[in-house]
Amino acid sequence: MPARFKPTDILSLCFIALLGVVTFTLIPVNAVWGKLILTYALLASIVTSFVLYQKRPGSLTRFSYFYPAAYAVVILILFNSLGDLIPSLRHGRTFDAVLVRIDFALFGVHPTLWMEQFIHPALTTLFQLAYISYYFIPLSLGAVLIMKNRDRELDEALFGIALCFYLSYIGYILVPAFGPRFSLDQLQSAGLEAGPITETIRDLLNRLEHNKTDAFPSGHTAVALMSLYYAWKHREKTLYRILAPLVSALIVSTVYLRYHYVIDVIAGVLLFAITALIAPASFRALSRRNPLG
Repeated sequence: MPARFKPTDILSLCFIALLGVVTFTLIPVNAVWGKLILTYALLASIVTSFVLYQKRPGSLTRFSYFYPAAYAVVILILFNSLGDLIPSLRHGRTFDAVLVRIDFALFGVHPTLWMEQFIHPALTTLFQLAYISYYFIPLSLGAVLIMKNRDRELDEALFGIALCFYLSYIGYILVPAFGPRFSLDQLQSAGLEAGPITETIRDLLNRLEHNKTDAFPSGHTAVALMSLYYAWKHREKTLYRILAPLVSALIVSTVYLRYHYVIDVIAGVLLFAITALIAPASFRALSRRNPLG
């Protein structure tokens, strides 16, 4: 069977091209536009190389093992590139004040401040670990599907999760926001007590995440729910039972740890629902395309 672009490849190339076009429009106001164009060209080359690699004799089996991990790197680089793109695109404007008002209108309090009554070092550590599980939950799903040689299911899940990531990135572009850990800092009366492990994790995330205006929608919520959904859909019952409480804790952690407003979480749930709704038809449509066939 000839090598071909998978649906996730086509989706990713389209999204990379979109960011490239946006970057070209910002050349007069973005001092690092050259770096961004080079990044997107490199990522497009990497995605194309996935297809070319499949043409090598006996490569398909090995390819399935690193394909999800390779996309994890691509998605992370795209996320970080937004840190250089969004400020010039939105002229430094953020929507934190709007999101704060929405949360207060919904609950009559600032939810992150209300949760200060529950702060405890053990709970903070638990939630911080749940929060970073976001980076491993999709990979765990991929690993299970790979070990069971469920290539079609793997392709479908990877496509849906990548689509969810890219739609969340569009949200960051349209509604950039820092989150309550910054916008409500002057109102917070208690720090998030934590041990050295939690502090190390928190500092590492701050250093690794170049894009800081990623509050709305909650990508943590949407992507974690998409992974849980595919574990359920593909009848991976053991994985589903493991992920269900972990994803629940992760969603709560986004507010407890002050990374997100509650409206971000609500938007993340809606993003998950929209993605789960449109992903199957989109996957089938792109599966019929075979540019290299």
